[in-house]
Amino acid sequence: MKQLTATGPSIDEAVQSALEQLQTSKDQVTIDIIDEGKKGFLGFGSKPAIVKVSIKKNPLQDAETFIYEVAEQMGAPVQVHSEVRQRDIFLNLEGEQIAVLIGKRGQTLNSLQYLAQLVVNRESDVFYTVMLDAEGYRSRRKETLENLAGRLADKVVRTNRDVRLEPMPSYERKIIHNALQQHEQVKTSSDGNDPRRHVVIHPR
Repeated sequence: MKQLTATGPSIDEAVQSALEQLQTSKDQVTIDIIDEGKKGFLGFGSKPAIVKVSIKKNPLQDAETFIYEVAEQMGAPVQVHSEVRQRDIFLNLEGEQIAVLIGKRGQTLNSLQYLAQLVVNRESDVFYTVMLDAEGYRSRRKETLENLAGRLADKVVRTNRDVRLEPMPSYERKIIHNALQQHEQVKTSSDGNDPRRHVVIHPR
């Protein structure tokens, strides 16, 4: 239950009733007063106060809860180390079955990251970016992609023909683009539509 409407003889009592039902505290909610109520005279003509109490959205907690639950269902329970920098949420996963959550070439990890971002931004007025890593996989993948970019650039120079890479998520394509940005003999572009969008390396 994320929110509810409660009534009481006064606003404070209506709010307290809502907090008890939501099992939370006042600092964790937002309160909208629908009707201030009316005391009346000797009990006649009185109206109860009505409030709507909503639990504040906690994007980090939402992301962590989603990952914990999905990892458990996949038979790969994890520990999550998290950090928030402004509107960026960084989650690093550790666990004995971490390879299950990474998947082939990081495809499972990418899917989990995408879904976690959807969960975090659902019904939110502020957009948060979620970055999911697993025991340093992202840095190892970055190094692999940079090495791949260098090898394929050499091939383009040698053959003077375009080389198309496999489809990648946007941040992995960016690694390829950045790796070859200063290369004097090749240039890069992206082609196709997601999820089949890919990098093309061209001779200059």
